[in-house]
Amino acid sequence: MPKVKANGLTLEAETFGSKDKPAILLIMGFSAQMTMWPVAFCQGLAEMGFQVVRFDNRDIGLSDKLNDAGPPNIAEAFMAFQSGKVYRNAAYDLRHMASDAVGILDALGIERAHIVGASMGGMIAQLVSVYHGHRAMSLTSIMSTTGRPGLKPAEPHIMAALMTPPPSTEREDRITHVMNLWKTIGSTGFPATPQELRQVAEREVDRAPYDGNAVGRQLVAIASSPSRHEILRTVTCPALVLHGKDDPLVPIEGGRDTAAAIPGAKLVEVPGMGHDFTDSLTPVYLREVGGFISSLNGKGA
Repeated sequence: MPKVKANGLTLEAETFGSKDKPAILLIMGFSAQMTMWPVAFCQGLAEMGFQVVRFDNRDIGLSDKLNDAGPPNIAEAFMAFQSGKVYRNAAYDLRHMASDAVGILDALGIERAHIVGASMGGMIAQLVSVYHGHRAMSLTSIMSTTGRPGLKPAEPHIMAALMTPPPSTEREDRITHVMNLWKTIGSTGFPATPQELRQVAEREVDRAPYDGNAVGRQLVAIASSPSRHEILRTVTCPALVLHGKDDPLVPIEGGRDTAAAIPGAKLVEVPGMGHDFTDSLTPVYLREVGGFISSLNGKGA
């Protein structure tokens, strides 16, 4: 997998398909490596006639860690967030991460791409379509939200599962931690098998070490970024909002609010879908995401 220089950082990236095909840029979510985009999904999109790019966000996986920024103050950031204030002491925010995504396109010589993001990656993708709209042929926001105050939040035990670090950095502890997290936020209608969960956890754990400060900085980036509810009204590219009706981490109201904020957005709600990428969900993602982007061919996209 190649490393590329993007927005002043070295980021790990990988491509599928032919470089002469329209590009799809996949942006993954909070604390998740690019390998959470299933290979079957990436290859499936490539077989549909696209060049597919996935990458590790800053502070995760094999991309640069911003260690010089030091440990984040998560409690301070969330106190500001809960009081409706913008936290000013973050090492970076989601708009910086949107610039990273555009930097990936620059590094790979891609002028325009279909921008697809999941969870935090959906937030980043939204900002690409707002602030770098000339680079976005379309926007797909998966299991994400506008961040508008007042939207239904996740239950406390769900947030605790997301924010609690593994009990140690030992391999088996980390594997168990990852498996438990995906069980907690996973799809009831498209569940992963125990073997699948184990394989996913082993892959993620063995690929990169755990860095609590780096994960914390990503969390603070979310908390320090203002709501996108109003600025999404400026999006001009075609948009798909895909969300699970049974998402326990980002409730369906987040997806509905995103679709309502983007002019002309298509909203697809999937019963039984939670907040994950299981083998049994891959055909759904290919049908909805691949089908949406394919439908834009010949329409200036």
